[in-house]
Amino acid sequence: MSGQIAAAQAQTVRVRCESTADRSRASVDGSGLAPGQYRAVLSSGDHQKQSPLQDAVGDEAEFDFDSNRKDVRQGAAKIGRHFIVDDMATGAILDVDGNTVAQDSVRCR
Repeated sequence: MSGQIAAAQAQTVRVRCESTADRSRASVDGSGLAPGQYRAVLSSGDHQKQSPLQDAVGDEAEFDFDSNRKDVRQGAAKIGRHFIVDDMATGAILDVDGNTVAQDSVRCR
């Protein structure tokens, strides 16, 4: 059938995080995104860190947050080693205008 309308692709986010006595790290990965630039915001307790803007590749954008200097040198956004509080974190994907397009909260390992 010609003229079919494709279903809109929903934006989703996958948040993964890990907290140890001397390290915090997390990733916030968005998919189903329209072309454009996005940033991620990671929150835990009273802590919040925003990533720089980056272009979506295909329909995905991936953001890393880490307290390890090596990973920060490789592009992860720097967070404190005790950033993750009570083993819980929230990750959000924001569009270039600051609108939240997807968000999820998870328990960290």
